[in-house]
Amino acid sequence: MIETVNSETPDIVDDLDVFSLEQVCEICQVDAEQVKSMVELGVVQPDGGHPSTWTFAFYTVTRMKRACRLQRDLDLNLPGVALSLDLLDEINRLRSELDLLRTRLRK
Repeated sequence: MIETVNSETPDIVDDLDVFSLEQVCEICQVDAEQVKSMVELGVVQPDGGHPSTWTFAFYTVTRMKRACRLQRDLDLNLPGVALSLDLLDEINRLRSELDLLRTRLRK
């Protein structure tokens, strides 16, 4: 769940919600240029062709929040953030696959 500070958006959102560029900027506490840079580098993928029509799925917002934490806490540049997120996603995928295989072996 994501908590927001904007009175125009709910305090708690679920994975079916979508967000505008302005909402994402407020939730992640970044400016629109930082979001655009993340989109250009493939860190996140919005729906819509132009920044004025972009919408961001819940997963995308959570990914952007992770990206911002990596950038802030580890002082990574955006290409480093993109690589880190891709590697973390791969680790999670492999863990899920390993759990599935372990479950099958037990049966």
